[in-house]
Amino acid sequence: MSGKAYNAFHMAQEQFDRVAELLGLDPPLRELLRWPMREYAFSLPVRMDDGSVRVFRGFRVQHNDARGPGKGGIRFHPLETIDTVRALAMWMTWKCAVVNLPLGGSKGGIVCDPHHLSQREQEALCRQWVRQIAREVGPWLDVPAPDVMTNAQHMLWMLDEFETLRGGRYPGFITGKPVGMGGSLGRTEATGYGVVFALREAFKELGIRSEDTTAAVQGFGNVAQYSVEMYQQLGGCVVAVSCWDQQEQKSYCYRRKEGIDLAFLRGITDRFGGVDRAKAIAAGYEALPGEAWIEQDVDVLIPAALEHSIDEENVGRISRRVRLIAEGANGPTTPAADHVLRERGMFVIPDFLANAGGVTCSYLEQVQSNMNFFWKKDEVLGRLDATMTSAFLDVLELSRRRKLPMRDAAYVTAVSRVAQACRDRGWV
Repeated sequence: MSGKAYNAFHMAQEQFDRVAELLGLDPPLRELLRWPMREYAFSLPVRMDDGSVRVFRGFRVQHNDARGPGKGGIRFHPLETIDTVRALAMWMTWKCAVVNLPLGGSKGGIVCDPHHLSQREQEALCRQWVRQIAREVGPWLDVPAPDVMTNAQHMLWMLDEFETLRGGRYPGFITGKPVGMGGSLGRTEATGYGVVFALREAFKELGIRSEDTTAAVQGFGNVAQYSVEMYQQLGGCVVAVSCWDQQEQKSYCYRRKEGIDLAFLRGITDRFGGVDRAKAIAAGYEALPGEAWIEQDVDVLIPAALEHSIDEENVGRISRRVRLIAEGANGPTTPAADHVLRERGMFVIPDFLANAGGVTCSYLEQVQSNMNFFWKKDEVLGRLDATMTSAFLDVLELSRRRKLPMRDAAYVTAVSRVAQACRDRGWV
């Protein structure tokens, strides 16, 4: 397989180029939207617990802020690259636009593995990241949030460092904070619930009863767990989930034909989404190779882990029974695999629409923090449901009207809104 197929930023640009052609964007506007407006890369020296100093690499990419302040997570990952961060920042621009939030797209990351860092070392890393970027972010410039292997505690350390440097209280600087410290109720569930709110509307469009369906999920972190929770509330049955085994450094797919017991699996899962394999097997789960999630004979696939998990090598292993794919992860389907899915007539809810529940609730948290007034959980989730449903129906209507696949319709919706904002500002 070519390197380009596995380069997330090349993939994001390829997706954009196709939509730019559909929209007939002029060359200056295409060039503006093809690349981030600003990029920051910096070194993060941290004194480790053993007294040594280790230097980490950190990034922040601001793709486009024509529609409002940048918005996007900070991820900790040992394989993080600037191209991955660029792609995620671009996807955040489209994600905010497709659900019509007044925000732009950003993303950040640190090349590290928090599995091998103490709490004190992680705190030092968070504070160093903020020191390097504090002048370029803030409530009205660029608002970070948690992402892969970061959590509410990391966000609070970052907020504390930002406020110390700025000499004030700025709870709207960052989202994903602990409830009681400026965090929003419903934020933990938001991305996973949002995936299934969109899936629910797709079932209606296709005339499918959710209680008659089965699903397989890739991942068992926050997004996957709450996708499973809401899917089960709709009456669906999840028969398999896959996750990374930290000890063995490989992934496994845990399957139970009668459906997984979410509460049980959560009880034997570590904070990074890894299931205790021995306990799962003892409870009657099959421990299959990690890739087996994609081969399950189910109605729905929910990739909710990392990028390019459905590619031209494994797309042919998707069961003919599968009718829907709801992309909980960012960029889980490569363009080549997407082409195969289109030929099969698969109904795909694209990532930046399906998983926009997270950024929607982040925006709601940001609003609450800025006005220092907080809503009850039911109100937050009600606003989330209304936003996701409205966005899905907007994209579906365009898909029907212009006879476009859902991914293209979502892109056309999002890119059109961002392009118009750039024109209105006189940038091009």
